[in-house]
Formats: sequence, structure tokens, C-alpha cells
Amino acid sequence: MPGTLITAPRATGAPNRRAVADGVRYPAKMSADFVYLASASPRRRELLQQIGVSFRLIGAELDETPLAGEAPMGYVSRLAAAKADAGWQRSRGLGEAPVLAADTAVVLDGRILGKPQDQADAENMLLELSGRTHQVLTAVAVRSAAGSEVKISGSWVTFRPIDAAEATAYWDTGEPRDKAGGYAIQGHAAIFIADLKGSYSGVMGLPLYETAALLRSAGLSLWPRGSRP
Repeated sequence: MPGTLITAPRATGAPNRRAVADGVRYPAKMSADFVYLASASPRRRELLQQIGVSFRLIGAELDETPLAGEAPMGYVSRLAAAKADAGWQRSRGLGEAPVLAADTAVVLDGRILGKPQDQADAENMLLELSGRTHQVLTAVAVRSAAGSEVKISGSWVTFRPIDAAEATAYWDTGEPRDKAGGYAIQGHAAIFIADLKGSYSGVMGLPLYETAALLRSAGLSLWPRGSRP
């Protein structure tokens, strides 16, 4: 698998043995070329690994409530930048590396559909999206010693018609519980997607085109040695 997922350094001088967390193996040796990832999303970890980026996880918990009158694009930009800045503050003293963060919003009729609060909320979201086209916005931010830079990916997703029984069946898979808009394009919800215009990885939560541009600007390599074209 391309890319390397690396834990934060231990406080003691003990050797850093291999460990497994969240189903991902953490290598014993750390590359000097890495980024801090301020996200708990397994999808974002997988996407960074896809382009061969070494990273360490860093916490960046924030209140994600939209501000009064805040536009969706401003919302995702603000949160991505704030997460990157929070990760930057937390990572000081651990190692000199930039911080990558992202935020995704599903937008229907100018309204942000967040993560569902419960089953009824998730099913209502899915039925709202049924047979319609909505927008998915993902902002990516990189914070480094030079400052912060943000890029936004916008995609249009069209759902086929979905009935109430199918919405309930989808909830029962367990997939929509922690997903913006109540669905995961890379999972069971793929059967709902009639059309996509834009970035598949952006809808997943980390647009790789924009991410690669930001990481290159920060001086990071994208592919493991020996596999670059």
C-alpha cells in the first residue's frame, strides 16, 4: 500500500515497536517527509495513503456549528483553516512539519446537511436528496511556518429516486451515522449515485487534486521512492 501512517513519537527512549490501531499498521520508522493530519476520518487517511503521503495523526476538536447566516463555502473554509491551526498549535514541540486539515459539507438548496442526529434525521436527509442534485463542498487547509493556505473543491452529485423502505435499509447498514449528509459515496450509498460532476475524492472528504497542490507547495513528496513516474 502506498504511503505511510505514523504515530506521534514516544516520550520515552524506548524503541518504537510496530502497533496496530483502527485496523491500520503503524510502521516503526518515521520518514523525515511527513505531514500532521488533523482529522479522525478513516477515509482521509486512506486517501493520503493512496498518494503516498506519510503522516501522523493530531487531534483538532472544534465546534462545527455554522455561524448565523454563514454561507456553505465560508463554513467549510473557516472550519478547515481552524482545524489546521488547532493542529499546528498542538504539534509544536513534536516535530517540524505542516498540518493538513479538511472539512466537508453536503449542500441542498443552499442549506448545509450535517451528520444525522438519529435515524429519523438520517432517513429524512436521504429522502430529501432522493431524485435530486446536491453540491458537496470540501475545503482543504495546510498550515505551516509560512502561514495557512486553503483550497476548495466543489462537486455535484445526483441521486436516483429512493423510497422510505430503502432509506431505512440503508440506515440499518450502520454507514450513515457519522457522515455529512447521511451517506458515504464510497460505501453502500454508491448504488444511489446516478451522476457525479467533480471530484470523487472530494465527495469522500479529501480532494486529492487540491490536496496534492497544497502539499507540493509545502515541500512534501507524494509518491514513495521507486514508484514515481
